[in-house]
Amino acid sequence: MASLNDQHLIGHKPKERIEIPPLYSWPPRPVAAVRWLMFDLHFPWGFFFIFLSVFSWKFLSPTHETLRSLNLSWMAMVWLRNAVLLSSVAGTIHWVLYIRRFQKNEYKFDERWLQKNSRKFFRGDQVIDNIFWSLFSGVTVWSLFETLTLWMWASGRISKVNWGSDTVYLSFMLVAFFLLSGVHFWLIHSLLHWRPLYKYVHRLHHRNVTPGPWSGISMHPVEHILYFSFFLVWWVLPVHPLLILLTGLYKGIEPTVSHSGFQKITIGKKLKIEAGDFFHQLHHGLFEVNYGNNLVPLDALFGNWHDGESSKSLKDE
Repeated sequence: MASLNDQHLIGHKPKERIEIPPLYSWPPRPVAAVRWLMFDLHFPWGFFFIFLSVFSWKFLSPTHETLRSLNLSWMAMVWLRNAVLLSSVAGTIHWVLYIRRFQKNEYKFDERWLQKNSRKFFRGDQVIDNIFWSLFSGVTVWSLFETLTLWMWASGRISKVNWGSDTVYLSFMLVAFFLLSGVHFWLIHSLLHWRPLYKYVHRLHHRNVTPGPWSGISMHPVEHILYFSFFLVWWVLPVHPLLILLTGLYKGIEPTVSHSGFQKITIGKKLKIEAGDFFHQLHHGLFEVNYGNNLVPLDALFGNWHDGESSKSLKDE
């Protein structure tokens, strides 16, 4: 296991220890658990991706009639929409934090910047390499899963639900999705650290010891297939297109935020938006901890949880 004294862990450290969410507290804390489920779990980025999913379904997606038949033209349109949305979010965060460097090193987990002139990256540039894998492999696999699932929904091959008659179920699934996604991520990520898969597949992502916004879904195509295989859940459970789009947008774009390398993005003098995930940042640095995320603390159950507390001395060294 890597040492907590490694250079890539020297930088900003959040003041608070990473805590297990109150949903899993014992004895139970029902008020705190409900607040966490209804607000903290979604704020701010969960709400953002739910809104983006609604907007994309209403204004940026093929019609129900079009979706009934597989066609390369509308499948390509979905790919283009996803590529533009990913590029817009990742590109904006990258421009603010890494090109203009508006907040310099404030809230930056790793004091180093993204790599250039490194042989391990395409054309020696970490950002160019990350963009290549994210768009040409990541968005392609994501869009293929999404279009197949939308086609199966529209053509009646999987169970449909609607907001008029299935409000309770869909409201429940809007919350459960984030938790189920966390379980799925822990399972496939743990699998990817099996030595053969790591050597030939997952190693590509872990070249990003110092991750940036474009590192989020910079992965090997095999890893993309495993990562976006969460869509298969909707081949079994009843689904609405909102959940299908949320799956792709959250899995495809949220990593640009969590891999941003900054705990917070500052806007003006007072507004600070939570961004980078210190829990996952520790995984990129220490390798054998925090395979999942702190929404579903399976790492605590299996002894791989690192709360960041023991890295307190890093800034002093």
